[in-house]
Amino acid sequence: MSGFLNSTIARKFAMALSGLFLVLFLAQHFTINFTSVISKDLFNDISHFMGTNFVVQAFLQPILILGVIFHFVMGFILEAKNRSARNISYVKFNGSANSSWMSRNMIYSGLVVLAFLGLHFYDFWFPEMVHKYFESNPEDVARYYDELVVKFQSPVRTILYVISFVFLSLHLIHGFSSSFQSVGWSNKYAKGLRGFTVAYAIIIPLGFIFIALFHYINNL
Repeated sequence: MSGFLNSTIARKFAMALSGLFLVLFLAQHFTINFTSVISKDLFNDISHFMGTNFVVQAFLQPILILGVIFHFVMGFILEAKNRSARNISYVKFNGSANSSWMSRNMIYSGLVVLAFLGLHFYDFWFPEMVHKYFESNPEDVARYYDELVVKFQSPVRTILYVISFVFLSLHLIHGFSSSFQSVGWSNKYAKGLRGFTVAYAIIIPLGFIFIALFHYINNL
């Protein structure tokens, strides 16, 4: 068992599960954020529920943060081992011969996504923690929408968000379908799953880009 847990297959399986979990969260996060272009009050109500619900704050949020950390740490470990394997002197590796650009550069698109998460935490999560737990401010159901749109007054920040979601799309185009392969779910439904994962990898990041541009234009 210890040998299996230390194997590359086990690491890929664990990383795939964490990736699928994060994909589910991404869809949920997009759904909530998209309500901000439909109804200010609806976005405030949902955001207030998510920000004050005990289960979400005490259980789901820590699990999400641990999932993000685990996914990226495991990605770095697998990348390091892959590079080590390719550097064996008696093997000539030609990555472009049988793999896509996205699969060969997952570490770079992942680093951009990680940098974006740092910006996103700086913009939203840290101020939220300060607001609730350090400043002890009274509850204000109407504050969430204004806190969101003010971030997109800056063209630089808006451009950074757009670029980050482009790289997220590139990361998902390969990573989402690979996650199904790693857990053994893609053999029977390979074609359908591939189509679904590519569509998801394009539509969800484009949706986030639309939200950012929508609020930036409305701030002009």
